[in-house]
Amino acid sequence: MRLILVGCEYAGKTTLANEIVEWIGRTMGSSRTFHDHFSIPNAELPEEDKEPYAALSPYLRQLFQLYMMNHHFHDTFYGKPDHNLIGFHIEEAIYGPLYYGYAADGDIGSPLARRLEGEIMQKAPDTVLILLRAQPEVIVRRMAEARHEWQIVQEKDVEFVLQRFEEEYEASILPGKFALDTSDVPVLETLAEFAVQIEPLINRADRQRIQAHQDSHGQ
Repeated sequence: MRLILVGCEYAGKTTLANEIVEWIGRTMGSSRTFHDHFSIPNAELPEEDKEPYAALSPYLRQLFQLYMMNHHFHDTFYGKPDHNLIGFHIEEAIYGPLYYGYAADGDIGSPLARRLEGEIMQKAPDTVLILLRAQPEVIVRRMAEARHEWQIVQEKDVEFVLQRFEEEYEASILPGKFALDTSDVPVLETLAEFAVQIEPLINRADRQRIQAHQDSHGQ
């Protein structure tokens, strides 16, 4: 399965991603965690490395972000049954110009996102883009209730950032995509809706995995 899960900070990406990993395991017999390396500082860095990473100049930030994205295009990733990403090129298109200090020209923002999607189409045209939506007041409430240590999105920008995710989602050239609204919805209900929406987009290899798993468990 190849998924790219995107949405404004606090829309619930990590929470849903963890449930999707469990769902893939139950449905197909094996699964891998999502790659979540694409924010600054990225969530999987050791704590002692986050501050120096966040303090990099905009130029060095952009270089490292481009390295991280291109690294995840490697054939070794696409040779595995699951290659699932959080944020990735869509988040970079929005947060790069808005928060990371990149100059507003060159291969950034939407042009970069569409270029990378062209590469995705060559590597894995069955990739599915999933946008997580949430109402602005829900995002703001979640910020107040459980603020991230390295929060990126500022409260004053929430409506703008939500709109930018909608724009990038609509502009995406990936043929498989759908949106889920997480506003005041229990995560297991969102997961159930994910299972409905993903079903017609499941590729042949994953259908074979599902069948093999069912056969092995006498289903």
